[in-house]
Amino acid sequence: MSVDGAQLWTLNQRLLGVVMDACTGELAELELETKEFFVLAEVEASPYPAEIATALLLPKASVTVYVRNLVAKGFVRREIDEADLRRHRLVLTAEGTQARDRALAALAAEYDRRLARVTPQDRVELKRILKAMLAF
Repeated sequence: MSVDGAQLWTLNQRLLGVVMDACTGELAELELETKEFFVLAEVEASPYPAEIATALLLPKASVTVYVRNLVAKGFVRREIDEADLRRHRLVLTAEGTQARDRALAALAAEYDRRLARVTPQDRVELKRILKAMLAF
């Protein structure tokens, strides 16, 4: 049985879309748009807007808008980077951390509902496969 990479890609995208759609209510309660959530979730790992754009495959101009919105909502603040005074790094506020954690919990709960349909053995195999693909 042949498995087409494009078909797998499409199925994965559909799954991610379904999970995100199921979480829109929780995101709305937090006053977060979907892409704002992704930016918020990436701030600790990538504290510079250009890094966030690269990590999330988003245009830099879009990230600028999302960051501006997150700052206005009190979820993120800009700080001068002590290593390079020309740069600003992003830092999550306590409110931002709380919003991120709550949104991630909703996302994890919805993903877990989907994952419950998969046997524990297949979950282990899925994890192994995903790690192998990421290590490429």
